[in-house]
Amino acid sequence: MPDPTPDTRAILHMAPATLPGGAELVLRVMPLPADVNANGDIFGGWIMAQVDLAGAVLPSRIAKGRIATVAVNQFVFKQPVSLGDLLSFYARVTRIGRTSISVHVEVWAERNPANLQRVKVTEADLTYVAIDSNGQPRPVPA
Repeated sequence: MPDPTPDTRAILHMAPATLPGGAELVLRVMPLPADVNANGDIFGGWIMAQVDLAGAVLPSRIAKGRIATVAVNQFVFKQPVSLGDLLSFYARVTRIGRTSISVHVEVWAERNPANLQRVKVTEADLTYVAIDSNGQPRPVPA
């Protein structure tokens, strides 16, 4: 096989669009120096906020309108996130109820570009509810 071109090499190192099990890439972001905590790692609260944003992507499509986060059912920090890590957020709908939608989110870090490593750093289960213009629960469209 011929040596990959620079453009092809870049594509080979991109995060996959989906994960086994059907989770799809919904957000990619690189933390900034302002996101570092007192230990020099990325602040967990910043990661939680990004997970909430990523987790809302699929439910907002399904609900076809406003949604609100009603529960963070589980949140596990598996590895620290470092400055320079590129984070990929994958979401998969796990349940659609009458007014609510539950989602599983996995966060993978790409680190050390010279010797690229992909590491799962966080995973979470969240529940969103479809809401009307008054902020009251409404049925999820069929």
